[in-house]
Amino acid sequence: QVQLVESGGGLVQPGGSLTLSCTASGMFSSKNIMGWYRQAPGKERELVADIMRGSTTNYADSVKGRFTISRDNVKNTVSLQMNSLKPEDTAVYYCNMRWTWLGRKDEITRWGQGTQVTVSS
Repeated sequence: QVQLVESGGGLVQPGGSLTLSCTASGMFSSKNIMGWYRQAPGKERELVADIMRGSTTNYADSVKGRFTISRDNVKNTVSLQMNSLKPEDTAVYYCNMRWTWLGRKDEITRWGQGTQVTVSS
């Protein structure tokens, strides 16, 4: 059983900053990828950024240079520092963890409940 609990969403002005945090608990592989996805109304969920245990990162082109993802492998947390926010960043943001158990082919994916980020004046 894995639980991902998110916090930090809210309403911010364009150009403002916001930090999202997610804490994982339960049973999961230490060799996991954690990340943030977002979904705007009428659109599919898309990857914002993810980060491997060794801190290798991957960002969507739309957020490169503005967002920073980080993780703490002791606390089992992942954070997303969002700067220079734009109205098009408005979406529900979801924390994600995924891994594959040794000897298995299937990827296990777990999601947080989602937190609303609204960028508006």
